[in-house]
Amino acid sequence: MLAQTYDYAAWHWSAARVRDPFDVPVGAVLVQHTTWRNAERALAHLRAAGALDGPTLASMPEATLVALVRVSGMPTIKARRVRALAALTVEAGGLDRFYARPAAELRALLLATHGIGPETADAIALYGAGHRVFQVDAYAQRLFRRLGLGPEGAAYAVWQRWFEQALPAEDASYFRRYHAYIVLHAKARCRAVPSCARCPLLAHCPEGQRRVASAAAAPRVSA
Repeated sequence: MLAQTYDYAAWHWSAARVRDPFDVPVGAVLVQHTTWRNAERALAHLRAAGALDGPTLASMPEATLVALVRVSGMPTIKARRVRALAALTVEAGGLDRFYARPAAELRALLLATHGIGPETADAIALYGAGHRVFQVDAYAQRLFRRLGLGPEGAAYAVWQRWFEQALPAEDASYFRRYHAYIVLHAKARCRAVPSCARCPLLAHCPEGQRRVASAAAAPRVSA
């Protein structure tokens, strides 16, 4: 249903949008606690400086890297995280060799790297390495809670296991699209204060139906 509403090609990590192999891993760090627009601007600065490769990022002076990623916010913290991630790929013999590791091993290495948590690690594993892991984020939890679906609690691992068991056992491309459509929908309609009246999921959403009914029953104030 969401696939008929949103264009996956517009998603920032679709094949049509990814310009460089390091766009995904570096972008996954830069987008932490900011918008993709800001992360993309920082990526553009790195690209213009010829810095989007492991050896360059790992050896770049911190002050230089801080200046290049400043637009994404938290520049000193993110510069250190990007350098740590770049060093990890260099130690592995390059990004391709790093991505070729089994999914569990790759994820463990990412989680052991400075500044990389489960959501960032899974973004890299899914959109970068092409492993069949589901990236859980606040958008997914919010949408599925409103749909009356999902597990109890908010633990990342619990939600990830629920999605991976609930979704068809297809390849990573299915997971990529499914996650992308959730985020696109959450930004367009299922925001913190949602726009439910014309939502394509309204017929399946108890929360949306309640909100629409409540709005219809509210007394109108004449001018």
